[in-house]
Amino acid sequence: MQLMFKKSLLFSLTAIVVFLLFSCESNFKEVQKSTFAEFTPSGEADSINIKYTDSGRIKSILISDKMLDYATVEFPFTEFPKGVNVTLYDENGKRTFVTSKYAVTFKNTDLIDLQGSVKITNETGQLFETEQLYFDQKNEWFYTEKRYKFTDPKGVSFGEGVDFSKDFKIINSQSVSGEVENDN
Repeated sequence: MQLMFKKSLLFSLTAIVVFLLFSCESNFKEVQKSTFAEFTPSGEADSINIKYTDSGRIKSILISDKMLDYATVEFPFTEFPKGVNVTLYDENGKRTFVTSKYAVTFKNTDLIDLQGSVKITNETGQLFETEQLYFDQKNEWFYTEKRYKFTDPKGVSFGEGVDFSKDFKIINSQSVSGEVENDN
């Protein structure tokens, strides 16, 4: 009698566990669907070439192989998972070139987060390299806390943490080393 009670109890417990597993699986799949739907892009584009203008003047050109727009999420953003190639123009038409392997723009902040082999060059031969760099579009200002390398016709410097204007005319370094030729 006791053996039959144990088998019955074991069978009942097994049935309850199996039932709970299937019901949890169903709930888990529903949670996955709702989470997935939340981060599905509302727009997607391949091979884009966007020109930003102001008063009839081209301010910048953005080229990317892939753009994903998440305009319907709580904090909207646009992602460039295959990187960007950007040309910035100043008021005199001088160009600054920016490339990275990945980029994301945050719509409510005017910030661009550039990641992976970030390089900035200009027509005077200056080159800035780092792994992550932020660009404040409103103020046309770059900054990073990461290690960087700055190559100029006068020399090469290395550092960690820097902010600078898009034309490299103003550079504020936190920590810097290297050799730069003096103009005197």
